[in-house]
Amino acid sequence: MIDQGKDDVRFVRLTEISEETIQQHMSDPKVSKHMPLMKTVWNINAVRQFVKAKEAHWKINGLGHCAILHRGEYVGWGGFQKEGNDWDFGLVLNADSFGLGLKITRIALDMAKKDERIPYVTFLLPPSRINLGAFKRMGAEEHGQVTYEGDAFLKFRLDTS
Repeated sequence: MIDQGKDDVRFVRLTEISEETIQQHMSDPKVSKHMPLMKTVWNINAVRQFVKAKEAHWKINGLGHCAILHRGEYVGWGGFQKEGNDWDFGLVLNADSFGLGLKITRIALDMAKKDERIPYVTFLLPPSRINLGAFKRMGAEEHGQVTYEGDAFLKFRLDTS
């Protein structure tokens, strides 16, 4: 499920983005501040392992994270990734593109509503994320706190049917 364009936003495979661009993005302290699972230095080898892992989800589940372009420029990555029985939505934007988060999320959720594999979407948010109003306005329900790879996250769920 790769959307070919809506509101100047496109989702493309991560393999279409230069390793240096992803490295620069993931090395930004403004980005890593809200990513408790990011415990590695983002060199080119880390980028290659990251892209390889994300591509594996596509092979296993037919869906995975994508690079996100806004008006043709890379602004981050995200999308749907199978986590146990849940389709989790993740979004990691460049610091300069944080304001596009809601717009991109709405476009992705529209795609999920058209995909019969995704009856609901989950969001795992770091406790450092204090502005949760947008999730609640979209209709996402809080499902408490979960631990994932040793770190605590707030879990939200949104029905897409």
